Amino acid sequence: MQYQFNVQGMTCGHCERAVVHAVREVDTDALVKVDLATAQVTVDSEKSREAIANAIREEGYQVAA
Repeated sequence: MQYQFNVQGMTCGHCERAVVHAVREVDTDALVKVDLATAQVTVDSEKSREAIANAIREEGYQVAA
Protein backbone atom coordinates (compact mmCIF):
# COMPACT_ATOMS: atom_id res chain seq x y z
CA MET A 1 0.00 0.00 0.00
CA GLN A 2 1.10 3.55 -0.57
CA TYR A 3 0.85 6.09 2.23
CA GLN A 4 1.51 9.83 2.29
CA PHE A 5 2.58 11.62 5.44
CA ASN A 6 3.02 15.30 6.20
CA VAL A 7 6.09 15.27 8.45
CA GLN A 8 7.03 18.47 10.25
CA GLY A 9 10.55 19.16 11.45
CA MET A 10 12.54 17.74 8.52
CA THR A 11 15.09 20.33 7.36
CA CYS A 12 18.13 18.55 5.95
CA GLY A 13 19.65 15.40 4.54
CA HIS A 14 20.23 14.04 8.03
CA CYS A 15 16.50 14.37 8.74
CA GLU A 16 15.71 12.59 5.49
CA ARG A 17 18.04 9.70 6.34
CA ALA A 18 16.60 9.46 9.87
CA VAL A 19 13.03 9.19 8.55
CA VAL A 20 13.99 6.61 5.92
CA HIS A 21 15.86 4.59 8.54
CA ALA A 22 12.91 4.73 10.94
CA VAL A 23 10.51 3.45 8.29
CA ARG A 24 12.89 0.67 7.25
CA GLU A 25 13.17 -0.46 10.86
CA VAL A 26 9.46 -1.30 10.59
CA ASP A 27 9.62 -2.66 7.01
CA THR A 28 13.00 -3.39 5.45
CA ASP A 29 11.40 -3.65 2.01
CA ALA A 30 9.61 -0.29 2.17
CA LEU A 31 10.13 2.22 -0.62
CA VAL A 32 10.48 5.65 0.95
CA LYS A 33 10.53 9.02 -0.82
CA VAL A 34 11.14 12.21 1.13
CA ASP A 35 10.48 15.71 -0.22
CA LEU A 36 12.00 18.17 2.23
CA ALA A 37 10.56 21.20 0.40
CA THR A 38 6.97 20.07 0.89
CA ALA A 39 7.48 18.04 4.09
CA GLN A 40 5.95 15.03 2.35
CA VAL A 41 6.99 11.43 2.90
CA THR A 42 5.63 8.75 0.59
CA VAL A 43 5.94 5.14 1.69
CA ASP A 44 5.14 1.95 -0.21
CA SER A 45 4.82 -0.76 2.44
CA GLU A 46 2.84 -3.79 3.51
CA LYS A 47 2.90 -2.60 7.13
CA SER A 48 0.11 -0.50 8.64
CA ARG A 49 -0.06 3.27 8.27
CA GLU A 50 -0.06 3.64 12.06
CA ALA A 51 3.06 1.50 12.51
CA ILE A 52 4.94 3.65 10.01
CA ALA A 53 3.65 6.92 11.50
CA ASN A 54 4.67 5.75 14.98
CA ALA A 55 8.19 4.93 13.78
CA ILE A 56 8.55 8.43 12.34
CA ARG A 57 7.21 9.98 15.56
CA GLU A 58 9.63 7.91 17.65
CA GLU A 59 12.43 9.44 15.57
CA GLY A 60 11.31 12.84 16.87
CA TYR A 61 9.21 14.21 14.01
CA GLN A 62 5.61 15.35 14.01
CA VAL A 63 3.30 13.44 11.69
CA ALA A 64 0.13 15.33 10.78
CA ALA A 65 -3.09 13.35 10.96
